[in-house]
Amino acid sequence: MKRRFDISEFVDTETQQTVLENLAARAKERRKESGYSQRRLSDRSGVSFASIRKFEATGIISLTSLLKIGQALNCLADFNELFRNPVITSVKDFKP
Repeated sequence: MKRRFDISEFVDTETQQTVLENLAARAKERRKESGYSQRRLSDRSGVSFASIRKFEATGIISLTSLLKIGQALNCLADFNELFRNPVITSVKDFKP
């Protein structure tokens, strides 16, 4: 089997893969902090056990399922911060 490399292994940059892996790791950590097993989170969120297991291993999950998990872990409001920062195309647009 051929090993696939992620560019972030060589260059300090975010890639889709690193974002997925980091998100899954944070979700898994939050699940454990909440004292939930994958099975218990499945029951609380309505997301299948297999989907939660796959998400924690690969970072792959549907947005709807991710929102359900976020709600079950009491962090649904975190999603409201996505895409809030304005796009800066000029130094004039920058507001610290």
